[in-house]
Amino acid sequence: METPLAGKVALVTGASSGIGRALAGMLGREGAHLALAARSAERLEATRAAIGLSETLVLPTDLAIPAEVDRMVAAVHDRFGRLDVLLANAGIYVPGDVSDGDPAAWEEMIAVNVSSVFRAIRAVLPGMIERRSGHIVVTSSISGHAALHWEPVYSATKHAIQSFVHGLRRQVAPHGLRVGEVSPGIVLNELWGYKDPAIIAEKAEAHEGLLSEDIADAVRFMLTRPTRVTIRDVIILPQNQDI
Repeated sequence: METPLAGKVALVTGASSGIGRALAGMLGREGAHLALAARSAERLEATRAAIGLSETLVLPTDLAIPAEVDRMVAAVHDRFGRLDVLLANAGIYVPGDVSDGDPAAWEEMIAVNVSSVFRAIRAVLPGMIERRSGHIVVTSSISGHAALHWEPVYSATKHAIQSFVHGLRRQVAPHGLRVGEVSPGIVLNELWGYKDPAIIAEKAEAHEGLLSEDIADAVRFMLTRPTRVTIRDVIILPQNQDI
């Protein structure tokens, strides 16, 4: 049976690990045509092999470099002729006290978490507006809803995303586009320092963290609603996490 995402062209950033890899797997199972972006070509190839779709477009991209963001989107249009779904998922996590923080690390985080999202969305909008069809989902964080004291600069990047997504949605809704964001709490993946499958399974069983696949399931729900429905925000937390 054909799914609502079958034949859609989808670009996933940060696709080489964690939530991005889970999103890529979900879209592949749904029958979408995939373009996958991340810094590591080797890890992107591993993701493509795991999905098992040889026609998947692999785009090694440093999202901190504006020209590479533009090149990424252009490559998708060159290959597929359009872009139906953008999952702006890539992100960098830099916690810690401001007093001894590294401004260079903050600038890179802002470039990836904020500026690359703005730029990629700007690049995909003309085609989506012309076709009056398109869906954009940005991976935010619970830190976009609460200023967490152990990660104030990271929280600032996610608050910026919240404001942008809500303003953008109002601008493009008359053109038939849908825009939303998903805000996870603790996810048991590399971004949070979890790599050991046994520890991940143990913490998931104890309700102390989410799996990347949990976020992909939530995004699938967002993407497969009837076009009359926009899921604006999804906050998804481990059962025992309280912010």
